[in-house]
Amino acid sequence: MELNVLIIEDEQAIADTLIYACGEANINTIHTLLGQKGIEAAETQHFDFVILDVGLPDISGFDVCKQIRTSSAVPILFLTARDHEIDRIVGLEIGADDYVTKPFSPREVVARIHAILRRSQHQQNTPQKLAQPFHVDEEALRIQYKEEYLNLTRYEYRLLKTLIQQPKRVYSRDQLMDIVWTDAEDTLERTVDAHIKTIRSKLRAIDADSSMIVTHRGMGYSLSV
Repeated sequence: MELNVLIIEDEQAIADTLIYACGEANINTIHTLLGQKGIEAAETQHFDFVILDVGLPDISGFDVCKQIRTSSAVPILFLTARDHEIDRIVGLEIGADDYVTKPFSPREVVARIHAILRRSQHQQNTPQKLAQPFHVDEEALRIQYKEEYLNLTRYEYRLLKTLIQQPKRVYSRDQLMDIVWTDAEDTLERTVDAHIKTIRSKLRAIDADSSMIVTHRGMGYSLSV
């Protein structure tokens, strides 16, 4: 399978090492130096993966990620010179799939690309046991609630889909992190809680009385049907 990867990185030397490593793995690459150019490329061309630098000279990589997420669920891996916990949490919560701190091994980045894409393919091929009133659109990576599409980030989609597939099953936070955040490093339990909170808010925007996600104190979460 031929892969197309978009690299949004303002340091040419770093981009060159990634382009070379991808080339060795038979991965096609397109490189842009600016975030806005990257957004335009993502909107007009098909990519299987995006490598995105946080510290771009024109706009923040976080803003680029948010913009891409409005129209695409393409996997995104952040590159950054910062190693602050809050940056990792923000990056993952706005829809990134992984986070690599500079300096890094270009070959490791390529390995992560393959790992994330394998997981995405596995999720698309996994049979579902759907809970009403939800409908999962696998190809578009979208979920309907009471016939309205929810505006979900990638991790919100994965998390809600996990709960939908086995309604009434209680998942601990550790189990949800293992299932949903397998390819993300240094994910914290409170990240699960934050995602549950935002999903509940989006469900209640459609149905103010929604109580589909149940909290089991000291145990985890389940989906009520």
